[in-house]
Amino acid sequence: MRRHRRAKIVATLGPASSTLERIHALFAAGVDVFRFNFSHGSHDEHRARFDILRKIEREVERPIAVMADLQGPKLRVGEFSSGEALLEPGENFRLDLSPEPGNSTRAPLLHPEIFMALEDGAEILLDDGRIRLAVVSHGENYANTIVQVGGKLSDHKGVNLPRVPLRLGALTEKDRQDLSFAIDMGADWIALSFVQRPDDVVAARALVAGRAAIMTKLEKPAALNSLVEIMELSDGIMVARGDLGVELAPEDVPTEQKNIVRAARRAGKPVVVATQMLESMIRSAAPTRAEASDVATAVYDGADAMMLSAESAVGDYPVESVAMMNRIIERVERDPSYRPFIESQHYDPEPTPADAITAAARQVAETVRAAAVVSYTTSGSTALRAARERPNVPILALTPELATARRLAILWGVHSLHTTDATDFQEMVDIACQAAREQEFARSGDCIVITAGVPFGTPGATNVLRISWVRG
Repeated sequence: MRRHRRAKIVATLGPASSTLERIHALFAAGVDVFRFNFSHGSHDEHRARFDILRKIEREVERPIAVMADLQGPKLRVGEFSSGEALLEPGENFRLDLSPEPGNSTRAPLLHPEIFMALEDGAEILLDDGRIRLAVVSHGENYANTIVQVGGKLSDHKGVNLPRVPLRLGALTEKDRQDLSFAIDMGADWIALSFVQRPDDVVAARALVAGRAAIMTKLEKPAALNSLVEIMELSDGIMVARGDLGVELAPEDVPTEQKNIVRAARRAGKPVVVATQMLESMIRSAAPTRAEASDVATAVYDGADAMMLSAESAVGDYPVESVAMMNRIIERVERDPSYRPFIESQHYDPEPTPADAITAAARQVAETVRAAAVVSYTTSGSTALRAARERPNVPILALTPELATARRLAILWGVHSLHTTDATDFQEMVDIACQAAREQEFARSGDCIVITAGVPFGTPGATNVLRISWVRG
């Protein structure tokens, strides 16, 4: 089940992808990480899919990562007396804390923290930005606005406030319950929604307590003001272009996406590009050419992974969507201009022995035309460094920790393998050569470059580089 590409695929499970046959087909089509969206579905439904996934993992003998995506605080208007109302441009419209059903002149907005944060002139976006309001006056329990862009507004539509920091944590009580369930279930990554500030990540990390890796979703413009600090506190970053695309001007989203990807690559953190990548394939068997170009752009930028949401969760063509993304990635990575794109954004290693060894491994592998770089790792840090280098050969990550092998499935260029730990140097070389051959990365006579830490089992202690030849 070796992938013939470097970038990875994340796919969301849902009603369209819940059976053993369908999930197995998604994996065979190219999924490396399966996302469980806790905005939808019950715990029992998530548990059933998780059990199926782990059964498949045992059958294919390859680590598969599970990402539990928390809902985060969702801001929504209340209900309307007729189920919907028409907001006319230029008319007055009031939002308040009264639970009384709304009409064409007012609506309930039962979020006092919004009114506390507002300023005159602030913009309020409703229904994914389709309706735009400008605040003309406000108080502790109301906001009077002018409708700038009108339209029909129905019950429970979402609310966004561009450039308005809210006094809301990223974790609701529902999120805390979902987080506890996901950790107990065995999730490898926790995706944290609605992050605005570094403290949001700190709070989540305290609850996770090292039992999973944290993927911070950047979907609030306020988070971009603290990008470096948030990046340092996170294990991975997701460019969540849904809400980010609502709160930023459309012309700003591509630039911010590139900035985030570059920052994550510089920091050596995996970065996922998400939302509407092959959106038309929810109902169509083929994507638009613009969507194919969107996926390709993320690949050229060197993102670790691209994510499918509704395409695989509720769409008519979930397997076809994965297969299409797989083909796009493979085609880009065959392009002669792909490597120059990747290498144009290569960053100098950190001034540490571990980074120096890893950078040297990349150079040695290219010089001797090695078949692969093989990294022994316990915590995953050696594989993270290897992926940061973006070598021109595959990375085979060997680890005695199954949880580490699963988390590494999201990393660019990394084929992770759960293996026995080496007790001495020669055994390490023998295991590496055997794994490279059995996993079809090398044939007899090929050379591989091995990195590891001595003494064995010491996290983060990459201090050995070895060139070996595969025999047998």
